[in-house]
Amino acid sequence: MKIKKPLFWDNKNLLSLSLTPFSLITFIINFFKGFKIKVKYKIKTICVGNIYVGGTGKTSLCIEINNIFKNRFKTVFIKKNYFDQHDEREVLKNHGTVFFDKDRKISMIKAEKINKNTLAILDDGLQDKTIDYNISLACFNSSYGTGNGYLLPAGPLRENLSILKTYSAIFINGEKNNKKLFSTLKTFNKNIFFSKYVPTNLNRLNRKRKYLYFCGIGNPEEFENTLKKYKFNIIKKFIFPDHHIFRDKEIEEIKKIAIEKKLEIITTEKDYKRLSKINKKNINNLKIKIKIKDKDKFVSFIKSEL
Repeated sequence: MKIKKPLFWDNKNLLSLSLTPFSLITFIINFFKGFKIKVKYKIKTICVGNIYVGGTGKTSLCIEINNIFKNRFKTVFIKKNYFDQHDEREVLKNHGTVFFDKDRKISMIKAEKINKNTLAILDDGLQDKTIDYNISLACFNSSYGTGNGYLLPAGPLRENLSILKTYSAIFINGEKNNKKLFSTLKTFNKNIFFSKYVPTNLNRLNRKRKYLYFCGIGNPEEFENTLKKYKFNIIKKFIFPDHHIFRDKEIEEIKKIAIEKKLEIITTEKDYKRLSKINKKNINNLKIKIKIKDKDKFVSFIKSEL
C-alpha cells in the first residue's frame, strides 16, 4: 500500500475529527472479521504484524525470529503477495524460504507439506482473522507511537487499541524512549518487548564522506535517525511514499544532484531491492537488523507459547 503519512495522523485536530465518521467503516469491517472461522494448522505459527499503518519493523523482527529458531525448527517465511511489496519478499529471501501467495492459506498449506517441525513466520497478517496463530506479535515504532489514536482514515490505526488484549505480545521498535507509548500499551497487554535497529555493513561504508539519502518506506524518520546515530553526515534527502517504485528519471535526478554536490548516495536495503540493476550503480544501501533487549526473556516467552 503506497501511503505517505498525513500530518494530521499525529495529533487530534479539526481535520482528523472531521474524518472520524468515515472511521466507522473501518470499525464495521473489523467487527465482521471477528465472526470469521479460524483455521488451526498442524505446524507452529508466529504472526508479526501491526495495527499502525507502516514502518514498525515487522520484516526485521521476522528475520531475527528466524535467526533465533532456525536451528530448532524448519523455518519458513509467509508474505502475502501484494503487487507493491516484492522488496520485502526479496529481503526475506536472503534469510530463508519464502512463500509469497495472494492467499495466506495457500502458503500455509505449502508450509504444512514440508514437515511437522515447521515454524511459519508470517510477515504481516494480524488482520487476517482466518488463521489461528500460535503467537501474535503487534509492532509499534517508538517515534510514531499510536498517532492520534483514531482508526483509518482519521488516524493511522487499522484496529482499535483494545484489540491488543487478544494478541500474545507487543514489540516497540526504535531509538526513542517513549514512556507515554509504553504507559498506553501496557494497559492493554503486559507482555511488551523492546528492540533497536543496528546496522550490519558499516565497515563497507565511508562515513567520512557527505551523504544524500533517499527512501520510500513507512518510517523514513527512523532511517534518518539511524544514519545520524552512526555519524553519517546527511546533506540532502528525498522522501517517497512507502513501497515506491522508482522511475529512471527520479534516480537520474538524484545521481545528478549527488555529483554536483559531491555527495555519496545511500538508501535502505528494501529500497535498494526495488532498483533496476543499472540504477543500483554508485548507490550504497544500509543493511540493518533488530537487536532485542532482554533477548533471553523474549526467547523464553516464545518457547512457552509455541
